[in-house]
Amino acid sequence: MPNRNVIPEAREALDRFKYEIAEETGFPLKSNDYSKMTSYQYGYMVKKMIEEQEKQIMKRS
Repeated sequence: MPNRNVIPEAREALDRFKYEIAEETGFPLKSNDYSKMTSYQYGYMVKKMIEEQEKQIMKRS
């Protein structure tokens, strides 16, 4: 199955979220270019994104 967006707006929202987290953590992220990030930085950024989403879910409960 090809990689496609079921909801096109979701890709834009995810990109904005990634940039927001990268800025908060001070990691270099420009135009979805992850080449300047270490694997630790990328993993930490993903961890922070998950934590933020878990907080949002808990607020809704």
